[in-house]
Amino acid sequence: MRLKPGCLAALAERLRTRAELGFKRDVERAARAFGRVTRSAWFPSAGPILNGDDAAALLDGDGHLLLAAEGIRPELVASDPWFAGYCSLMVNLNDIAAMGGRPWAVVDVLFLGDGDGDEVLEGMAAASRAFGVPVVGGHTSRVVGPTLLAVAVLGRSRRLLAASTARPGQVVLAAIDLNGSFRGPGGNFDAATTASPTSLRARLALLPELAEAKLLCAGKDVSMAGLCGSLLMMLESSGTGAVLDPGCVPAPPDVDPVRWLTSFPSFGFVLAVEEASVHEVCARFRGAGVACAEVGRLTGSRQLVLAHGTERALYWDLSVESLTGFGAPE
Repeated sequence: MRLKPGCLAALAERLRTRAELGFKRDVERAARAFGRVTRSAWFPSAGPILNGDDAAALLDGDGHLLLAAEGIRPELVASDPWFAGYCSLMVNLNDIAAMGGRPWAVVDVLFLGDGDGDEVLEGMAAASRAFGVPVVGGHTSRVVGPTLLAVAVLGRSRRLLAASTARPGQVVLAAIDLNGSFRGPGGNFDAATTASPTSLRARLALLPELAEAKLLCAGKDVSMAGLCGSLLMMLESSGTGAVLDPGCVPAPPDVDPVRWLTSFPSFGFVLAVEEASVHEVCARFRGAGVACAEVGRLTGSRQLVLAHGTERALYWDLSVESLTGFGAPE
């Protein structure tokens, strides 16, 4: 991605002050209410359950059951209901993949507001067919006001990836599907709705396949917090820092850096890997039509620093200010 000389400090400031990143601060309320580590009185043999990752990982035999949920912003449901329905599944499937899992089934909660909700359901059904993940239940009712949508997904991981396991010295990779275009004026980059079911499923399966081959150390899907914000959540969970070169991030030609680094790219992940695995991991993603590049390295500083050429700019210092409140476990 092309960056203008002398722009890094201003870029860091603009990325820090985006509303989507600020929304993550509300997660601190959940961190205070529930804590970092919880246990089930009903399944004590499952051991401690770590809050704050893309999905809850529940020990199950020789693997983990993964449980995740996402609420879809009401303004997207109102302005693009079909795509909102499609995204409600897609973002949940990315959460499962980020933890080395395969999606199993989905349930939804749909509160019908001013409309009938048919376009939302049609979008969900299209994503269900494309990714091969069934919608098996949920709840539908009616409220006064806008239509509201939330979706939860169950998956399973044979070899768990957790953001908390990232370590200083590991390489940061960005893997992003660039085979798409922005949908509307906002930050939704649609690389999914025109892709074939075969390619969608193959790309999603890459994460668990690479995890099972012990080629990945940690992962985080790129959410509406943007690439830097998503990486920051990994750093907070693991108690690490990073130096990131935004100019190395795979991007469409001539895209605005702020728009790209704050976008939801449909299929985008930041990954921590050992140096020896970089070439193979990048090659596997590129073989599936996904751009993948080394964009930085993890440090022990607890700071996320942007660096490009001779320029450096502090994006966030976790030793001074938390983001979600789900810091590294004891």
